[in-house]
Amino acid sequence: METANIADRASSLKRMLRHQTIDAILNELDGTIMNLSREMRLEKYRKMAESPFRFFRGSAYLFYFDVTKIPFSFHTPEDKPIWIQGDLHIENFGAFQNEKGDFVFDVNDFDEGTMGSYLYDLLRMSASIALFCEAEGYTEEEQEARIHTYLKAYTDQMKRFAKGKDDPVTFYFTSENSKNPVRKLLKKLKKRRMNKLLDDYTELNDQGVRSFKWSEEIQHASEHESVMIKEAWKDYIASLDKNDQRDLSYYKIKDISKKLGSGTASIGLDRFYVLIEGDEGEHGLDDLVLEVKEVRAPIPGYFLPAGREFWEEHAHQGERVISTQKAMHHHEDPFLGYVTMEGRHFYIRERSPVKKKLKAKHIDGPQQMDEALDTMGRITAKIHARADADLADSFLTHHSEMEILKAIGSDTRRFADQISFTAMGYKRQTNADYAIFCEWLNQYENEEQ
Repeated sequence: METANIADRASSLKRMLRHQTIDAILNELDGTIMNLSREMRLEKYRKMAESPFRFFRGSAYLFYFDVTKIPFSFHTPEDKPIWIQGDLHIENFGAFQNEKGDFVFDVNDFDEGTMGSYLYDLLRMSASIALFCEAEGYTEEEQEARIHTYLKAYTDQMKRFAKGKDDPVTFYFTSENSKNPVRKLLKKLKKRRMNKLLDDYTELNDQGVRSFKWSEEIQHASEHESVMIKEAWKDYIASLDKNDQRDLSYYKIKDISKKLGSGTASIGLDRFYVLIEGDEGEHGLDDLVLEVKEVRAPIPGYFLPAGREFWEEHAHQGERVISTQKAMHHHEDPFLGYVTMEGRHFYIRERSPVKKKLKAKHIDGPQQMDEALDTMGRITAKIHARADADLADSFLTHHSEMEILKAIGSDTRRFADQISFTAMGYKRQTNADYAIFCEWLNQYENEEQ
């Protein structure tokens, strides 16, 4: 009886301490550091409360707080850092059209890009695979099998890069070299009308002038916000790569809107859409929509020992994000630029006219899940292997694929087993944390303001 009581009290104590940890991290990161208002925090937390996967997506700081304490056998040396994506999960891959006109499947979010161990990208992605598959009814054994598929693809592709069989600088996936369901997704994307984005977000007036049409998602920018963006526009154009710059008339601003309904991690950060002239096509069909997004220091940066040289070179957070995208993408967006407005950092990119996410409804069973994860594993290898000495202006002097393969060693199964074991454990921790978080949120909602 007494032993059972001790076991119950021990369980209660661990839960209480985890509750305190979650409370402290949420208050410090979202409250003190991110300076989110109570209203913004509630908006974010209510999204996170939708499911364990949404909670995982919105609590990257908790993930890094936890996993950076775990000893791993496969880290690359600290003096040979890897440029990591920083928030790699299954929904940060997608299909879109690049500036060369190719329909590609690739990583599509770079806000958390920083220097660190490649293991954190693999572990975060692997935990997301387990959570995603669990929501689709996969058993734990099936979840582990899917993680192993992803990790095998990653290590196999790294070996191909190291042996010179593939070049990470030119390696990317289209419908011609991908499997279902990615191939199907890309083929569907090709059928989309190129002016669908303009039809969705803009309209022509009686004089044939195009402007944004207003909705719950697309709102008027205030006069102050419009002036702020217009005053910074020359700085944006100056930040573009010289080879990408066009005549000033090409970047003429036609309209500005404020984008609402941001992703979970972006709540509290301003985002605008800017309609520019582009080429002078009939009915304004060559008009372009650019996204102006506020960005802050990457969450992994609070927990990973990125070198001073990296932060000195990428002191502007908008510049850091676009540099990460340029480093990891085969063909970069020619509209990638950055500005500082009112002391805040922003990056600017084209809002892709056609893009599509790979969702659970697109994946029919374990075989298609494996085919999608095989592609994602190879893309992860590509972004790690590409963002290194292969780039002409990189401060990294080593080849990431070589350092990563050295760290993994010859026993790739042992490597995959350790990552999978840790990811599955973290999935279970996430489920337990989610239950605690939902209780915490209920208390937070009922606190006196």
